[in-house]
Amino acid sequence: MLKQAPKTTRLARSLRARETWGERLMSSWLRSQRFAPYKFRRQHPVGPHFLDFFCNEAKLNIEVDGSQHGFP
Repeated sequence: MLKQAPKTTRLARSLRARETWGERLMSSWLRSQRFAPYKFRRQHPVGPHFLDFFCNEAKLNIEVDGSQHGFP
C-alpha cells in the first residue's frame, strides 16, 4: 500500500469519524464477515476524491449517498 500525504490521512480519518447513517450501516454489514475473504477500506483516497468503501481484491468501489447528496 502506498504511503499517503499526512494531510490526506488526516482528512480520511476525519471523514471516518463523521460517517453518515448510511455509511455506518454499510460499514457494519461489511465488517460482519459476510464478504470474507474480501476486506473493505473506508474513505479510501483516490486522487482528490475519497471513496466511501473500496475493496482492492475485487476492484470494487461502493459510494453511499448521504447528506452531501441532498437526502439520506
